[in-house]
This record gives sequence, structure tokens and C-alpha cells, in this order.
Amino acid sequence: MIQPLLIEIGVEELPAVPLLKELKNIEKKWAAVLEENALLAEFEFYYTPRRLVLWHPEFKMCQDDSEEEFFGAPIAIAYKDGVPTKAAEGFARKCGVDLSEVTKAEKGGKEVLYFKKSVEGKESKNLIPAMIEKWIKSLSFGKSMRWGSNSESFIRPIRWVHVTLAEELVEMSLFSVASAKTTRLHRMASFDAQDVQDNKSYFEQLETGAVTLFQDERECDILDAFKKLESENGVDIEIDAELLAEVVAITEHPTPLLGSFDEAFLRLPPEVIITSMKEHQRYFPVFKDGKLINKFVVVSNALTDDFSKVIEGNERVLRPRLADGLFFYDNDLRNGLSTDGLEKVVFMNGLGTLAEKIAREQDIADYLFEIYGSAVCAENGKHNELNQELLQRAVSLAKADLMSEMVYEFTELQGLMGYYYAIALGEEPEVAMAIKEQYLPEGEDSPVPSSKLSAIVAMSIKLDTLLGLFSINQIPTGSRDPFALRRAVNGLVRISKEHDLAFDIVKVLKDLGQKYAAIDFEKLEAFFLERLNQYYRANNINASIVQAVLSTGERELRAIDEKINAVATIAESSEFATVFSTFKRVANITKDVDLENLDAIKPELFEEKAEVALFNAYTLVSEKEYANYTEQLDALFSLKPQLDDFFEKVMVNAEDEAVKNNRKALVGTIYKAIFDIADIKEISI
Repeated sequence: MIQPLLIEIGVEELPAVPLLKELKNIEKKWAAVLEENALLAEFEFYYTPRRLVLWHPEFKMCQDDSEEEFFGAPIAIAYKDGVPTKAAEGFARKCGVDLSEVTKAEKGGKEVLYFKKSVEGKESKNLIPAMIEKWIKSLSFGKSMRWGSNSESFIRPIRWVHVTLAEELVEMSLFSVASAKTTRLHRMASFDAQDVQDNKSYFEQLETGAVTLFQDERECDILDAFKKLESENGVDIEIDAELLAEVVAITEHPTPLLGSFDEAFLRLPPEVIITSMKEHQRYFPVFKDGKLINKFVVVSNALTDDFSKVIEGNERVLRPRLADGLFFYDNDLRNGLSTDGLEKVVFMNGLGTLAEKIAREQDIADYLFEIYGSAVCAENGKHNELNQELLQRAVSLAKADLMSEMVYEFTELQGLMGYYYAIALGEEPEVAMAIKEQYLPEGEDSPVPSSKLSAIVAMSIKLDTLLGLFSINQIPTGSRDPFALRRAVNGLVRISKEHDLAFDIVKVLKDLGQKYAAIDFEKLEAFFLERLNQYYRANNINASIVQAVLSTGERELRAIDEKINAVATIAESSEFATVFSTFKRVANITKDVDLENLDAIKPELFEEKAEVALFNAYTLVSEKEYANYTEQLDALFSLKPQLDDFFEKVMVNAEDEAVKNNRKALVGTIYKAIFDIADIKEISI
């Protein structure tokens, strides 16, 4: 029989961030409990700050009947001379039957003791209490607390438990709280427990009691109200997805309200105001014509007809926050950008202080300047050479704002505040921008530094962190990467590609690594290549194509990228499969040939027209210049007809040793031209 099951666990207000972190697991963990008890069924999960709710419109009243099989010892062991041994008697006891009821069956090629019994399904109401307790105790919210006389802990005290199956109360106790057919409304609607007659009235009572149970509905209500505020006031509300999720999690009856603050605070950098509002107050910033204005939106959980006091209260709370920010900002400007004090701040045990890290980054920047400094690049529509003095200035000031009062208060603004201070203090715009962009890219969707100077500053910082951590053996293992070294490599790859900067992995790492102690360069190179594989996999490139290029020994990032994209482009063509089979044969024939020390081809040793035709066709291809690797591969693959004719009419392993070697040299030379781009035999299609 199928009946509805409703479970509501009432709690004191849940903190939003721990709840949201565990959210993806909550339903999975309940589903696992259901499956374990043979009661798997569709359900919905709802949450508010004061309740966790599981709703099964249809739930089995009892488990299905089943059959349980038991396999015992081999018959040869269970019986000796027809007399049952202790093994047979123990098996019967385990099955709970007389030995006479035990039969035989074949398992693993042997005849063994066997018993099968029917198992009557248990009533769900008898299983549900233990199931709920297991589910609740499996939830991981980080920190937890004990209350009353409970020896066990949960994220917040549990205050009521409502569990009904087929509209009837399921009696149970959870953290010393007995179940009852009651619920709670919004705190401002009623403090008292509300009796619940049935499931229909449960949902109706919450709705009339100012509790929007469904989290998706709360989010829609908030967004609809945002649109109304925008329309009525001619403004734009910045919607941060994480902040929105938090607000949904901490409200049962959300009402967005528009507040304001003193215009004098707009002298602060916009990010300071926004960070202060979001981090401390969970306010949404408001813009007009693309500029931050002295307004904010707070999502209230209050139940009232007059929200003026709520708005006033939030305005009053925000003011000292912004006043502190303005105080820090003015103090920092008076103190100027300085790295004094960083010599006392340890970067990491074994890698010295932040001042020493800056010195290493300056050395790396000088090295990169030698590679990239003389090349002229187009930036902002102008051709500019990289300025070494500005580069060194940017690196030297990149971490100066760590000593500022503002960054001490808002650590997430590091780099950004350095940018604002640099601009205010008259630093060159390129230097200020490099300070701002020093950690870019910060993820897959993050932009890279906007200029060549900024790019080299970011590369210097990433390279020092990478080399430094490898020198003290702090290498990422498994999914652990506490110092974001994988992200550092991804950043180097993207900067090299998007700024068209040549970067030879082996040469650069070894040249720079000489100043670091005990680096295992093979491990470092392997780590770099593994990240390259992941980078291209994330960009939907066939992993075997990446391996085909890396197998050639190519280690210059720009060339690697160009070659991978060339092979990937050609591999997408409909003709590639037939071309691939021919050149796979070429690879197999030359597998024992030393491609780096090929004999010169001697046309005078050709005996077949197919040899001459292939040689002439290859000569034409090899003498041309190509704009890119795609064109070069296309030209090499155009040799397919001549190669097919060659393989059909020419015996490579001729009896004459000179003729045989000459033919291998011809085929090997062709394959070497392809191998310089990709080892085609590594490709899987």
C-alpha cells in the first residue's frame, strides 16, 4: 500500500553557509538510507532557516517481501562419512533452522550447503525512526553543538519533530525531542506550536503563517521584488548568486527593501563599499548608469506592515562599517605604498619572508624581460616595448597593500587596494594595473592580465610560488592542492597562449630553478604536463591528440597549442579516418628507425616508379613554406595517394640492404616531418 510520508525537523536558525555547503549531499544521503532499507521512493526536500523537510507523496507502508539465500561450506567439509560436522551444524544455526531443512547447491564449481528462506517485509512505521536518526546524524555541517543534557551534537538545537505516515503520527524521539503532530509558523506570526491535522493543513498553515516553505519560491519572490524596485527607482541591483543563495537560506518570508547611505562614502573605491555590504550585512549593491550609488537592498525576514524601522535600522548599522572603511582608506593613503614590514611576515616555512619572495619575483621578472622585453607588442592600439623599470616597480609594489589597514580588514581586496592606492599616489597606470591583475587568471572563466607588463608580473608571481613549493616538497597530491599550484600552471598556460608569449617549460623551469634548493625537475615537468592535459580536456580536445603532440618532446607552450589545435582541426574532417590508417602504417614501418639520424635519401637507388612519385611529391611539399601547422599537416596528409601506391607496389624490406635502407629513409623522412608536429600513432579515433 502507498501513503504519503511527511518529515519536518524543526531547528533553531541554521547558519546559511554550512547549510549550503552540505546542500548537495542532503538528498543523496536520504536516498541512500531509503535504498538501504528497501524503501526507495521519489521525494522532495525543502528547507528554511528553521526546518528541514522531506515530503514523499507516495511511500510504501511496508517493505516488499523478499527471499534470502545462504551458502555454506562445501559438502565434503560439512559431512564426514555421512555424519554432519560442526561446519554443517553451525550453518544451520546461522540460518535459524534444523539441519534437515538445509539443502545443497552448486557455487564456484563446488557443491555446498544451501538454504533459502522467505523474508517478510517490515512495516515502514517501525523503520522510519531509525532511518531519520541515521540521516540526521550523517549530515556534515562542520562545527556542531550540544544542548541540554544531550551527549550528541548537531549544527543547531532541534526543537520539534513532525513525522506522519498515512496522516498518522510516527512516534519517535530525536535528540530527546519526541515527535508530535505540530509545526511552527514565522516567529513574528506566532511563538506557539501549531497542531497539524493532516498534510494538506500542514502546507496551508505554513503559507498562512508567513512561511514560504519552498526555497525556489522564496528565490523567485526575491527576484520579482528586485525587478519591481529597479523599475520603480530607475536603478540596477547587482545580483550575486552566492549572496542570493545565502539570503534564500536565512529567510522564511523574504521582503527586499531599498535603503541608502551618505553620499560622502562614495569616495571609497566601489569594491570596498560592496565588500562591506555583502560580507558584513548581506546587502545587495545598487547601480545607476553603470555606477555604484548610495543605495543598497536588504532582504528582510520581518513580518510587518511598516518596514520604515527595518530600513532605518539597517542604514544605521551600515554607517559605522563604511566610516571604518573611509578611515582605513585615508590612513593608508597618508602612509603610502610601502613594503616596509614585509621582511617580518613569513611567506612559508622554508621559503622565507614576503620580502624575500618579492626579491625572487623580481629576479624572475628580469629573466622574463630578457625573453620578452625586446619584442614589440600591440596594446591599446599602440606599439610599445616592455619597460623594465615599470616592470620592476610593479613587482616591488605588488604586495605593498598587505601592510595596509584596509587589506587587514578585507583580505580579499589584496591587489585591488594596491591598484587604487597606486593610482591615487601617482604611480604609472601600467604599474597600477599590474598590481590589480597580479593574480589573474583566478579560474577557468577568469580573464587574463590585460597587458604584457601585467602578464609578466602575474607569471613571475606564479613561477616563484610553483618553484618555491616544489623546492620544499609541497606538491599537490590527489585532490588536495592547498596552495593552488594547479591553478598557477593553468594561469601560465593561458597567459602564454592569450598574450602570444613563447614559454619553453623545460628551459624556463630549469633556468629559474637553479636558485631554488632540491627541485625534482622531472616531477615538476610531469606536473606541468598533467595540467596541460587537463587544460585541453576541459576545452574538449581529444586526450590522445594532446599526448601525440607531447610525445614529440615539444615543450614550448605556444607551439604545443598551435600543434594540438592543428591536429584537432584536421581530425574533425570526415576524411581523417582513411588518411589516419595510411599514416599509422607509415608510423609502424618506421618504429625501429632512428628519426633523428636518418640516412640521406638517394634517388639513384629507386627501382620503382612509385618510389620516384612519392619522393617527388614529398619534395614539393617539403620545399613550401606554410602559414601554420594546419596547412603543413594538410600538405603532408595529401601524400596519401602516393603512399598507398608505394605500399601496394614497393617491397620496403628489399633483399638489397642499400635499397631497403633507402626506402626506409624515404618513409622515415616523411614520418619525421609529421612527427615534428605530432606522433600520429598515439592518436585514438
